[in-house]
Amino acid sequence: MSESTVSATELKQQLSDCIRMLERADIIDYNGHCSARLDEERVLINVGSCQRSSVTPDDICTIDLDGRLIEGRGNPPLEFHLHCGIYRARPDARAIVHAHPKWSTFLSMVGESYKPVYAQGSLLYPVPVLDSPNSINNRPMAERLAATLGARPAALMKSHGAVTVGRNVVEAFVLANYLEENAYRQYMALQIGKPYCFSDEELALCREKLWTASLFKRTWDHFHAKLG
Repeated sequence: MSESTVSATELKQQLSDCIRMLERADIIDYNGHCSARLDEERVLINVGSCQRSSVTPDDICTIDLDGRLIEGRGNPPLEFHLHCGIYRARPDARAIVHAHPKWSTFLSMVGESYKPVYAQGSLLYPVPVLDSPNSINNRPMAERLAATLGARPAALMKSHGAVTVGRNVVEAFVLANYLEENAYRQYMALQIGKPYCFSDEELALCREKLWTASLFKRTWDHFHAKLG
C-alpha cells in the first residue's frame, strides 16, 4: 500500500508504532525520529520532546519542508533538517527513520565498512557513510547527507547514527532493523575472524527474493505483536 492511500490519522498511528517498536528493539533511545511525507509540501514527524517509549499519535506534528510547524502540540526535533533535506532531494522517499543504533555506529566509529553478511541486511549494501559526526540540524548538513545517501535506501553517519528511507513507514522501519541486525552480526563475527560476505550473485538473489512488500509486512507484524 502506498502512503498516498493512507490517511493522516493512519500515518500518525504508524509512526507512533514505528517509534515504539524501534525503542523496544534498542535502535532508538531517548532520541531519534521518524517521519512520513503527507504530500509534496507537508511532513509528519514526532515532536522532539516526546518519550520514545510511549509515543502516541498525539505526539506527531505536521511541518512544512522548511520545518515550520503547521499542526501539533509540540515542535519537531532539531534534526528535522535531516528529513526535509532528503525529501527535497528524493521525490521517491515517503518515510524516513533516523536513529543512533549502537552496532552500526560502532562500525562507522572505527572506519569498518558495512559488509553484506546477513541475507536481509544485504538488501541495503552498499551503505555510504557521511564523513562527519555532526548533528544534521541545519540545511547545509542536510544537503551533505542527502548527497551522501544518493539513491540508496540507507546511509551511516560517522560516530553518529543511521538513516533509512522507504516507500512507506513499514519499509523504512524494516530496513532500519535489517541494517542494525547485519551490523550486529558483522561486529560479532569480527571478534573471532573474518566474516563471509555475500557474492554479487548472492546479493542479486537476496534482492529478488527478499525485497517484497509481503516480507516487509511480516517483519513489521513480528515487532508490532510485541507492543501488546
